[in-house]
Amino acid sequence: MLEVCGLTKRFRSITVVDGVDFVLRPGEITGYLGPNGSGKSTTVKMLAGLLHPTSGSIRLDGRDIREDPVAFKRRLGYVPEEPNLYSYLTGLEYLQLAGRLRGMEEADVNRKANELLDLLSLSEARWVPISAYSKGMKQRVLIAAALLHDPDILIFDEAQSGLDIANALLFRHLLEALAARGKTILYISHVLELVEKICRRVIVIYKGRIVADDAVEHMRGLMELPSLEEIFTQLVRQDDMAARAQGISTLIGAR
Repeated sequence: MLEVCGLTKRFRSITVVDGVDFVLRPGEITGYLGPNGSGKSTTVKMLAGLLHPTSGSIRLDGRDIREDPVAFKRRLGYVPEEPNLYSYLTGLEYLQLAGRLRGMEEADVNRKANELLDLLSLSEARWVPISAYSKGMKQRVLIAAALLHDPDILIFDEAQSGLDIANALLFRHLLEALAARGKTILYISHVLELVEKICRRVIVIYKGRIVADDAVEHMRGLMELPSLEEIFTQLVRQDDMAARAQGISTLIGAR
């Protein structure tokens, strides 16, 4: 179980994440939502060990991850929003590097890397430099790298970005299979319809604070709204999107 307790991040005088608390449980896919600038990405970077919190703690099975960050990262699989890869490496070389950095045995690295490339339809590109990959191919390499060492906790930040329909469907089934194996999964996406289908529970952050943390079905009933999109819009106090869109259309058509 991953516990986030009073997590706060300040950049000089600006508080970006303000006393955030939530729990991620094994076997559960949890959605993490928020508009741009809400503190969502900052939270994720702290969870992934890329940023140090100003205050608060992140605990895995009751132990603060700062006590042994290397051990924590061996139990973590992370797919960032932007596919920043070593473009001069091939897909296979990148996975081999990822496996070695996590202390995997060489034989296990090679076997798993090749099998993952096959299953993610990248077998023909395994010896091609990543610089020649499409965005969707790069995303699949990142997914493979996150899964290679069989981590307990998985964070997917817009992991479906760039995937075609077939691979997006594969990824959705993959999340369900991983949850069934007891993995703790945090899923971040701006595609609310997708989050509604994949996640049983959703956490919403707005202006650095958690404004909702509940099962999607319970939130629908509590707020008497039919979809996650409408719940999200109300929680983060967005203006009438249809009216704003109409205003933009009218403005650009004005003479």
